[in-house]
Amino acid sequence: MSATRTRGILTAAAAIVLAASAIGGTAAAQAAGTNDRPNGNNAGSGSHRETDTALAEAFNGVDRNTNWQQTGKLKLKFPTYHTEGIAFSQDHIFLSAVQIIEPTAKFPSPQGGFDRTAGKGVGHLFVMDKAGNLQKDIVLGEGDMYHPGGIDFDGANVWVPVAQYRPNSSAIIYRVEANTLDVHKQFEVKDHFGGIVMDKQTGHLVGNTWGSRRFAEWDLRGKQLSTWQNPNYFIDYQDCQYVPASKMLCGGITNLPQTPAAGGPDATYELGGMAMIDLKSRSVTRDVPFQQWSTAGHVATRNPFKMTADGNHLTLKLAPDNGDEGNGTEILTYEATVAPAK
Repeated sequence: MSATRTRGILTAAAAIVLAASAIGGTAAAQAAGTNDRPNGNNAGSGSHRETDTALAEAFNGVDRNTNWQQTGKLKLKFPTYHTEGIAFSQDHIFLSAVQIIEPTAKFPSPQGGFDRTAGKGVGHLFVMDKAGNLQKDIVLGEGDMYHPGGIDFDGANVWVPVAQYRPNSSAIIYRVEANTLDVHKQFEVKDHFGGIVMDKQTGHLVGNTWGSRRFAEWDLRGKQLSTWQNPNYFIDYQDCQYVPASKMLCGGITNLPQTPAAGGPDATYELGGMAMIDLKSRSVTRDVPFQQWSTAGHVATRNPFKMTADGNHLTLKLAPDNGDEGNGTEILTYEATVAPAK
């Protein structure tokens, strides 16, 4: 082999390494001891350990008797369609939503591995200032993959899964730079994934499928590293966030039947709740109901959900109502102070 060809091969290899480093740089930086509070103040600890465990510790003090008080309501004054996930950076509020153009329709029996048609729609990631004013509408998705799910902010990027609006289908995982709003198609996966977080300790992504029945873990190139079944059937997780260290906090909902006297044989009610998942043991460490209601009458954890902690004081941001319901989409703020868990 000639020296010129050898130098060319080494140069190409170096370029590949640099490209991989650029893709994984955020994960490596986040794994080196940062917090992920929505205000974006990321303070490196100087080690490979995360030190901000306030949210995990405070959430362990939440129970059915926690006194949540609604302290804020921010009405959004632009079309928001069906809201899905929310995230907060230092400068922006991000809200994912799906605009339905043609609803899906159930098949009499499964066809091609699907239980319903693909439908048609448009996936949106709305970017707002802190006053809720729309700054940019980022359209995400391809073909039948138009349904954004729960989103998460890792301190630098917003991660957004955009899936087909049916189970056992496919999804695209997007990375949106929070400062520049540049969009990167990270990889595609074979299944409907409706939520995602970045585990800052490992630098890996963790997603949950339709109904949150299954979890999967990938590296940043989309290689599936593991998968496991959800051991919990309390609620279906809709929007999640990463919590140090290697935890996943999710909000969600399930519809349960009522007695026929409450509204007929098909009557249901919405049960809301929150759950903390340990990504190392893959177990649900705590789950609690949340039965506060929106203007349109939805349980407040119906879709967008994010929580922060200042010591034992918790702040919860929710946006359960669609743009065409009640008073339109409102970002609701709830607060509670909990006793330290024993």
